[in-house]
Amino acid sequence: MTICILDNDRLDPALVPRWHSYGAMTAQLLRASGWDGDIEIHAARDGQYPADMTRFTAVVLTGSRSDAFGDEPWVVALREQVAQLLANGQKLLGICFGHQLIAHVLGASVGRAPNGWGQGRMVYDWLGPEGVADAQGQLALLASHQDQVLTLPSGATLLARNDHCPVAAYAVGDQVLCVQPHPEFDVDYTARLIEARSSRFAPEVVAERLASLQAGHDGLAFGRCMVRFIRQGL
Repeated sequence: MTICILDNDRLDPALVPRWHSYGAMTAQLLRASGWDGDIEIHAARDGQYPADMTRFTAVVLTGSRSDAFGDEPWVVALREQVAQLLANGQKLLGICFGHQLIAHVLGASVGRAPNGWGQGRMVYDWLGPEGVADAQGQLALLASHQDQVLTLPSGATLLARNDHCPVAAYAVGDQVLCVQPHPEFDVDYTARLIEARSSRFAPEVVAERLASLQAGHDGLAFGRCMVRFIRQGL
């Protein structure tokens, strides 16, 4: 059993020694969540795809600073790959940009978030199966996005939402599982992203988002959900 991670971004050079890549962070989450099969990471942003995508148990699409609905050649090529994978019945998981790109291919509306950037620790109502959220039915995850899925894809089941992001996670049967925030992020990396964009926001907003990180998050719980989905579905 092998997972293919399609890595869709390059980290800023100063962050590479510690966090390596989005693909590496995603692989680390899957390992920590109980995946004991093989994992391959391929740089989709650089046009690097396995020769045979059908050999994978699942394909995971990472985040990216690019627009999932944009016309960059590599993004267009990735959408074509995803359309083929969906048609072939391949199991797909998407995080942030990956969540948006899969939804776009499925015909949903994707664009700038009406409420602006989502950053820091955000709490979502969990509508999916038990064993993921807390006793109150809520899930806290780390977010960093200015785009989001605006309409639920046809045939999809809504799994998580909040007022800022009404389509925060969804599934399509046992084939597709996608999430807008980043279960693979840690607190320090999220803080670096907030600080890197701090000039765009009022100082008190930045301070509030940084302070939110101290409350902890449920990335590992969602990671276990991902592994369970890959092995058997929701």
